[in-house]
Amino acid sequence: MSGLRALPVAIVRACLRQGAGGSPTAVLYEAPLSDDQRRRVPVLAGTSHAVFVAVDDSRPGGEPVVSLRFFTAEGELPACGHGTVAALAFLAERAGGDEYRATLHASGRSFAGWSVRVGAQFHARFEAGTVDLREPTGVECGLVLPALGITPDMLAPGARVASVGRSRLLVPVRSRSVLVALDPDFERLRAACDRLGFLGSFVYCAPMRTGRVAVAVTVAARMFAPSIGVPEDIANANSTACLASHLAGQGITDIAVDMGDSLGSPSTITATATATATASSTATRHDPAGRPLVHLGGTAEATRVVRLASPVD
Repeated sequence: MSGLRALPVAIVRACLRQGAGGSPTAVLYEAPLSDDQRRRVPVLAGTSHAVFVAVDDSRPGGEPVVSLRFFTAEGELPACGHGTVAALAFLAERAGGDEYRATLHASGRSFAGWSVRVGAQFHARFEAGTVDLREPTGVECGLVLPALGITPDMLAPGARVASVGRSRLLVPVRSRSVLVALDPDFERLRAACDRLGFLGSFVYCAPMRTGRVAVAVTVAARMFAPSIGVPEDIANANSTACLASHLAGQGITDIAVDMGDSLGSPSTITATATATATASSTATRHDPAGRPLVHLGGTAEATRVVRLASPVD
């Protein structure tokens, strides 16, 4: 089918903070679109990301099986955390009731997702899986940090390359004031990330160290991803999962990450890291590498349905 006009698209604000802000995300049911058409949907909808949802609820008495595909203006993503939160809210609203559960599929992975109604909003949570972590090389830091405008005196210990779908550089800085003042060279950053195969760079204010490490902390962060057409992301849940896995090694099991303040749209993503030998929502997990299993959460609200203003063919 070509020449699709007035395609109905739900705009869902994902990862709200105290009921406000969040990342506007385009969510729509699957349609026979080419990948080039899919790339144009977030542009026409005025969002950074679009999520395409296909629902199979043919199993009698069973949970629906939902396939997800994620796109930005630059192309398809293997995973998108805040897009998953948005999709769960979208599906829960259409299903009615106070609780919605589904088995989700994305990029060959199956995982559990659920959503609970809280007034006009939905608190969504899903199993993000395990995260690959390693120390960055000197070349990686030498390319990315100058592009971010970060000098050695701004850094805190613990930079990591992390991957849940695609790699990104996690960069801890010493203070919130350093984080707020960052003004990256986006052209230089995109060139560095393209060369290294990075999705982008997640810069965060490292949790304060006191005599005793808290098991739950709130972290301020900014995500810069010009390589996928998003110079700065309002909410980046998959990077939150990466950070949760990293901090789990320090005894921190629950985090809340505040983002979007610099863009005038505050957002919050929550993450919990647990040992993979414990029971998850679907089955007992075992990871030979001993990596923790991360669950992500966020509150979302479907604000309106728009019709795309121009054809997407």
